[in-house]
Amino acid sequence: MYHSVATAPNDATRDLSVAPEAFVEQMAMVADLGLTPVGTAELAAGWRSGRPLPARPVLVTFDDGYEGVHRHALPVLAEHGFAATLFVSTGWIRGAYDTGGGLDTMLDWDQVRDLAGAGVEIGGHSHTHPQLDQLDDDTLRSELVRCKELVADELGTVPASFAYPYGYSSRRVRRAVRAAGFTQALAVGNALARRRQGPYALRRVTVRRGTDAEEFARLLEGRSIARTFARDRALTKGYAVVRRARQVRRKAIRCRV
Repeated sequence: MYHSVATAPNDATRDLSVAPEAFVEQMAMVADLGLTPVGTAELAAGWRSGRPLPARPVLVTFDDGYEGVHRHALPVLAEHGFAATLFVSTGWIRGAYDTGGGLDTMLDWDQVRDLAGAGVEIGGHSHTHPQLDQLDDDTLRSELVRCKELVADELGTVPASFAYPYGYSSRRVRRAVRAAGFTQALAVGNALARRRQGPYALRRVTVRRGTDAEEFARLLEGRSIARTFARDRALTKGYAVVRRARQVRRKAIRCRV
C-alpha cells in the first residue's frame, strides 16, 4: 500500500510517502524476486472462481490520488509492465468536484484517465475520505455512491474495487460497500492478504518513507510482518476502542433527540 511518491512531500504526507528513487528500487526488487503484480479485481476474481493466479502474485496499490503516482510511479510501472491499482478519493481529485480536502498536490482527471489508459485499475476510496465507520447510513451511502458514479462518469468504466479510507471498516460499512456495487475491498491490517479474509476485508502492508530495502524485501517475502508492524497494530486496537465509544455516544444522542 503506497500513498504519495514525491521528492519533496509536505508534512501531512511525508511519513506515508516514498521517494521516487526508492520506488524505482522497490519495483526492481519485485521484478528480481520473480513476483507478478496483478490488479485487485484480477486477484479477487481468481480467488472467487478458483482459477489459478500468476506465479507469486502481489498487489501494488496507491491510495488517495497524489500527483506523484502519475509523475513518478507510472513510468516505472510501465517500464516493468506491472499492473497496479489506484484508489481515488473523488473529492480530492483536481477538477469540477474538488472539495479542497487533498493533503498535497493531487492528480487531476486527465491524469487519472492517463493512468487508466496505461492499464492501472482505478478503484474507489470514497468521495471526501472520511472515517466511514463513524458516518450515519445515509452519509455513508452518499460517500460510496458519489465516488462510484464520478469515477464511472469520468472514465466510462464502473469501478469494481474499493479501499477503506484509513483502513477503517465494520460489518455495516462492508455491507454498504457491497450494496453500492463494489465487488471487493481492501483494508490495511498490515498483514498478507488471504482468501479466507473474504473479498471485502483483504489486508495490505504499508510502505513508508522509512521503509528501507531490507524491510521491503521482508514484506515481499512475507517475513517478520507481525514484528515489523507490532506498534501499528497496538495503536490500531487502541483507536478502535475509541471509535466504538464515539459511535455509541452518537447513537445515544440521536436516540435522545
